[in-house]
Amino acid sequence: MDFKEAVNSKPVVLVEFFATWCPHCKRMMPVVEEVKELLEGSVDIYQLDIDLNEALAEKEGVNVVPTFIIYKNGEEKWRDSGEIPGRTLLAKLQS
Repeated sequence: MDFKEAVNSKPVVLVEFFATWCPHCKRMMPVVEEVKELLEGSVDIYQLDIDLNEALAEKEGVNVVPTFIIYKNGEEKWRDSGEIPGRTLLAKLQS
């Protein structure tokens, strides 16, 4: 599945750009997993390693990891970087 198909796979999609070497990304992993479990079936969540998806990260303007982007009907609606509380991420995805 390409990126365009991914962001259009559900009405609401969360994409996280991360790096395996990033301590903030590591701390966000369990948070993202919890959000994924809570929203299972209603929101697709994609986690993309910037080292394996360099061109895509650049194209999407990702300069900091982790970066979270919420797409609604394929269109970017919200973006934030760094460590984010799970409840904030959940609220953004549900609104």
